[in-house]
Amino acid sequence: MAKIKTAEQELELPDGSPIKETCRELGVPFGCESGLCATCEVEVIEGYDTLGPLNEREQERGLEGNHRLCCQCVIHSGEITIKF
Repeated sequence: MAKIKTAEQELELPDGSPIKETCRELGVPFGCESGLCATCEVEVIEGYDTLGPLNEREQERGLEGNHRLCCQCVIHSGEITIKF
């Protein structure tokens, strides 16, 4: 099982899963849910390497550093800590 943490809480999800629904449960705000609005952008504080690579939508948004769009990410396994 993979895990997503914030400063206040943490939730588990199956390895290889999209992180969108779990991040929604953690309180991350969402808009379009297709990667266009970037409302769900988060900073990955720990565990960035457990996520799949930036996809086309994230690249189009010009994300840099440890920033990702929750509606576009998949977690392979392990834990990530996010800030939003």
